[in-house]
Amino acid sequence: MSARPRTITKSDPSRIVIEWDDGERSVYTAARLRELCPCARCVDEATGRRIHDPRSVPAELTQSETRLVGNYGIALRFSDGHDTGIFPFTMLRENDPGVR
Repeated sequence: MSARPRTITKSDPSRIVIEWDDGERSVYTAARLRELCPCARCVDEATGRRIHDPRSVPAELTQSETRLVGNYGIALRFSDGHDTGIFPFTMLRENDPGVR
């Protein structure tokens, strides 16, 4: 499975679209990305257990800033003020909302 994005588009404040180099396309809502946040405030670093309750994320959550982190991921600022997560491309691809 390829994990290299060709393009990353913030289509509106509530969605991010990633076109992958193998031709696949993933559409993530800001709420879904916030639910997946892998940062130390959301996931216990020692146990890997999720601390942040994904059910607490409002469906209408938006994001105001998307930035590349090196060649391996993106970071986002969410409307709830959260901005410490780095989302590796491999994790995003593994959690593609269109793949079940």
